[in-house]
Amino acid sequence: MGEVKDRAKGLANEAAGNIKQGWGKLTDNPELEAEGIAQERKGEAQQVAGKVKGKMGNNI
Repeated sequence: MGEVKDRAKGLANEAAGNIKQGWGKLTDNPELEAEGIAQERKGEAQQVAGKVKGKMGNNI
């Protein structure tokens, strides 16, 4: 179950990060844009962790 949970969290963080990036660009707010980039990267890492757990049989 950890695989699915990590991948879902990852997708949510990527989506939120993309929204923050877009809003930061739209409002000319580089801090918000950077925060969005960081959140998107966090989501990508969570998805990778979920994939690894899936391949390891959730033994992590």
